[in-house]
This record gives sequence, structure tokens and C-alpha cells, in this order.
Amino acid sequence: MWKDVSPTGAVADFVAVWQAAGRARWGYALAALVASGSVLSLIIREEHRAPPRMPGITYINSWRADRSDEEIKASNLVFERVKQQRAKERAEAEEETKRLYRMLGKISGMDTDKIEREAAAQREAEAKAQKAEADHMAAVKAAK
Repeated sequence: MWKDVSPTGAVADFVAVWQAAGRARWGYALAALVASGSVLSLIIREEHRAPPRMPGITYINSWRADRSDEEIKASNLVFERVKQQRAKERAEAEEETKRLYRMLGKISGMDTDKIEREAAAQREAEAKAQKAEADHMAAVKAAK
């Protein structure tokens, strides 16, 4: 189908029809524009919106509703022990990582003791700045 379509032929056909229309061609062109514009304006103004879907609610029941206070306290103690164990393991892993970095630094020829002193001084300065900010905020709050 597309092999028979030619833009040059289409333009030539349009020119032939335009010339054959005679003096009424401007009226026909205006009528075509008004009809096309009317249809397009109706299409453009038309609006279809679907109502939003209602959100789904999923309830997760992690605990029985009839638990006693003793059961709640016991489970809280278990979770606290797990939390402490994880914190201990995390601290051990961080210390091992620091040890490996120290070893890598020494192998690379760095002064790791100096780097650690500078890092400790920086942490101390940051802690002082945070304490000063907290003291300032407390003083401002007390003054109100």
C-alpha cells in the first residue's frame, strides 16, 4: 500500500483540486477548517478520569492479643538480649575492620598512630561542638 503513496503526487493532486474549485475554493477551505476545528475542540475538551482505587489495608498480627504482662516482659527481655548481642557483634566487626586498616596503613608506609590521634582530636572537637550547641539550645529554651 505504501509503495503507491507519493508526497509529490499528493501535492500535485491538491494543487489540481485547488485550481479546479474556482472562486468558491476559499469558502470550501474555510468550511473544512471550521469542521475540523469543531471536531478537534470537542475531542480536546473531553475528559475521562477513572476514580482512584481504594487503598488496600493489610493487618499484620505479630502478637496474640491475650498475652499477659509477664509474657510481654519476657519477650522484651529476649529482644533486648538479641539487640545487645547484635551490637556486640557489630562492635567486634568494626574493631576488626579498624585493625585491618591499621595493618594496611602500616604496610603502605603511613603513620597510623598520627592518623588515629588526628581522628580522635576531630571526634573530640565535634563532640564539644555538639555539647556547646545543646547547651546553647537549653539556655535559649530556659530564657523563654
